[in-house]
Amino acid sequence: MSRTHHAKGYTFPMPGSALVSAWREGYTFGKLKRDVMAGLTIGVVAVPLSMALAIATGVPPQHGLYTAIVAGAVIALTGGSRFNISGPTAAFVVILFPIVANHGLGGLLIATLMAGAILVALGLSRLGSLIQYVPYPVILGFTTGIGLVIALLQLPDFLGLAGVELGDSTLSNLMLIGRALPSLSLAEVSVGVVTLAALLIWPRLNTPIPAPLVGLAVGTLAAALLMMSGIEVDTIASRFSWEFEGASGSGIPPFAPGFAAPWHFPGADGNPLEINFALIQALLGPALAIALLAAIESLLCAVVADGLTRTRHDPNAELIGQGLGNMVVPFFGGITATAALARTATNIKSGAFSPVSAVVHSVVVLLAVVALAGVLGVVPMAALAALLFIIAWNMSEARHFVHTLKSAPASDVWVMVICFLLTVIFDMVIAVAVGIGLAAALFIRRMAQLTHTQRLEALDSDIHFPPEVSLYKVSGPLFFGAAEKAIATLRVIDHGVRVVILDMRDVPSLDTTAMVALDTLRRELSEQNVGVVFVGLAPRMALKIKRAGIKREAGKLAVVSNLAHAERMTRRWLGDRATVSAE
Repeated sequence: MSRTHHAKGYTFPMPGSALVSAWREGYTFGKLKRDVMAGLTIGVVAVPLSMALAIATGVPPQHGLYTAIVAGAVIALTGGSRFNISGPTAAFVVILFPIVANHGLGGLLIATLMAGAILVALGLSRLGSLIQYVPYPVILGFTTGIGLVIALLQLPDFLGLAGVELGDSTLSNLMLIGRALPSLSLAEVSVGVVTLAALLIWPRLNTPIPAPLVGLAVGTLAAALLMMSGIEVDTIASRFSWEFEGASGSGIPPFAPGFAAPWHFPGADGNPLEINFALIQALLGPALAIALLAAIESLLCAVVADGLTRTRHDPNAELIGQGLGNMVVPFFGGITATAALARTATNIKSGAFSPVSAVVHSVVVLLAVVALAGVLGVVPMAALAALLFIIAWNMSEARHFVHTLKSAPASDVWVMVICFLLTVIFDMVIAVAVGIGLAAALFIRRMAQLTHTQRLEALDSDIHFPPEVSLYKVSGPLFFGAAEKAIATLRVIDHGVRVVILDMRDVPSLDTTAMVALDTLRRELSEQNVGVVFVGLAPRMALKIKRAGIKREAGKLAVVSNLAHAERMTRRWLGDRATVSAE
């Protein structure tokens, strides 16, 4: 349920409304037990996913784990959804990977901090409900494109290709992978295929043990057998190393995340970043894209959770929570976080009652880092790549994409395909901007097609207008895309017409462009000594016309509520042609 504070007419979203709502419902020991069990399940799932998604982003795996630990807890405690589980998600890979390539880990953390501030601003501005207006073809287009790009980025690890340094261009990456195919490693492919098979088969057995955990365990076992035979297999420990206060090691550092300013982390050149206007300007576009995608992902996830649990989330408090989480997590080495649909659904199915389950999940990930860092280091890279193949396939919604291609209107199909291609060929920032722009243009066109003006020859009523009166019915919204089209018909009137009546009872909205067009029409008709009567304008639109000054201009003009009143007005005008009326 939405919880808000009121101050001077402004409704202030209350951070942590989900936690407060659950507490007010009555939080018992039994419900705590449900949350703990759900948190344990989600924590086990989150460990391999967090590592895999961090690596896919281009950063060491511990930064994904830090994200689940810090952001997962902060967002749960300050957000507006009782069941959302937040952490690194696959949707961000295509945005974050280019940031890391161009600005390093430090640039990514600063962009995350900026995105968090934008999310908080969106929540405080109560813009949470606006996210629902992002068209489905746009969302489907870029999510399918993201899935394809994620899968492409995993090919070098899955195939064991040597010397492939992927960049932020999909086409260039394809060429690099193609050239490196002769270096394919059968050992790496074998580990990847075994892991992939386990990930596909295990869910069909309907066991409570999460498939990612089983898949990585099978892949790790396969890699261990190969290494016992003297065949090298790339693992987290062989790929990544760490240094901390004079100590060093391979794999994942066995420490809880520590506090450090984001700009102290290395940039693309390996040196700490220097904060300046040029860097902020370069990161502003990606930060906006991160904020938009985080808002879409988290609110869609909350809507799905509401449908599964028959609860209601507070979208503005959820945006504030997501923003606070993303503002805090960079100071602990964590990357961008948002709600994850798969983990949230698992949370609900595991019996969670409140955000406490998300906090427990963060504690489980923390314990895994501290106590099992050495074990996590032996996970093979090919196995993580196989896990990301499954994630990419699930988020791509390929079946929905194909179904939409076959069944949707041509305009929606074009928007979806263009978003998909822009995401794959360029990046998601361009895809979302162009997609929303195209969808808005198509919407304007469709609304304009609904607006029309029709001349009425007679009325099925007792109202009879004199022959010097022309009656027109205007239907549909009058806005910048439709006003000129609707009013153009009125500029050509028959000779001898002295009054034009516009029946506007079916006009639901009126914008400034339409008011200017109506005023121009009224002036043109006034010069021909023709009066204008507006009939049936809603009170708010009549007030708009009055405020615009149309009612006070010289010439015959009236705004009346019904046709009977219009008949009396026109007969009065025609009886005294010198009279100017404005009622």
